[in-house]
Amino acid sequence: MSFARRVVFDTGVLVSAAILPESIPALAFEKALLHFELCISTATLAELETVLGRAKFDRYATTALRREFIDGYRRHARLVAVDQTVADCVDAADNKFLALAEAASAELIVASDPHLTALHPWRDIPIVPPAAFLAVIR
Repeated sequence: MSFARRVVFDTGVLVSAAILPESIPALAFEKALLHFELCISTATLAELETVLGRAKFDRYATTALRREFIDGYRRHARLVAVDQTVADCVDAADNKFLALAEAASAELIVASDPHLTALHPWRDIPIVPPAAFLAVIR
């Protein structure tokens, strides 16, 4: 299935969606699956795998459930080649989400990271927290 509307999720939102299935981030993720093409890059996927693999999340969800979330995300998302470097965020680790959004021609970025949301809008791409995303697409 291909959508004309593309969205990028930051790792924090995805982690919350994976370990807290009744949370606002999980609801935002579910809505995005229905209405948008989710975009990933090798860098954003690698970060998600690293973070969700941490033992500190064992008390929220088993390793198998977290792996299943990552596998499902990979299957449903479009892998976008990112060939440009972005250096607009004060947290250099977050620039990969901006670069992905630009490369994917994303309509918006859903982020919980304050370094990203402080840039709203970035190059005419809105950067919104999950609750705001839900309010916009209702």
